[in-house]
Amino acid sequence: MAPHLLLPRLAALLLLTLGSSYSVFATLVGDFESGSMDGWEPQSFKGETDYTIVEIDHQRALRADSQGSASGLHRSVNIDLQKTPYLNWSWRVEQPLTGLDETTKQGDDYAARIYLIHSNGIFFWDTQALSYVWSGSQAEGTAWPNAYTANSINIAVAHGSEQQGQWVHHKRNVREDFMAQFSRQVDTVSAIAIMTDTDNSNRAATAYYGNIYFSAE
Repeated sequence: MAPHLLLPRLAALLLLTLGSSYSVFATLVGDFESGSMDGWEPQSFKGETDYTIVEIDHQRALRADSQGSASGLHRSVNIDLQKTPYLNWSWRVEQPLTGLDETTKQGDDYAARIYLIHSNGIFFWDTQALSYVWSGSQAEGTAWPNAYTANSINIAVAHGSEQQGQWVHHKRNVREDFMAQFSRQVDTVSAIAIMTDTDNSNRAATAYYGNIYFSAE
């Protein structure tokens, strides 16, 4: 799904951001292992990706099933990256979307991805996003502009079928990633989104998301 559609809608939702207070040491934004989806709102673009809490490998997780669809879950947040710059999460992909040219609009599908949005206002040009993706074609560590807009940068943190059907854990310094990709210091994250989408390729994909949190180290 094109970030030029996703980002403005999320930016508008920031006006309704809850004034929650967060721990200096850790901020839990996705508590799926407890069975909770509190704070997460659906956003549909084409069809409906099914998001449900299930039990897998003796733990709860958020399962995403996409059948040629593009919809996600978003949550407005207020993350201070000076205090908690690290994004931590785990995910598992059953069917990586291999063989797609992810630098094109026709190949802009991912079995699993997490958006982080920074906004200075309600206008699209004031919004930048990082999209951590399970890539089907790009090598791990590769970064490239989204095919629809340079305001969103994709970063491949997992690749292909090498770890298919396995839980993979990640930790990223979000502040450093924003600096590396946009050449600017970003101190806040205003929204986060999860998306498993296959609308461009019309394929099927299943992914699981574990807890998501920000930490000081």
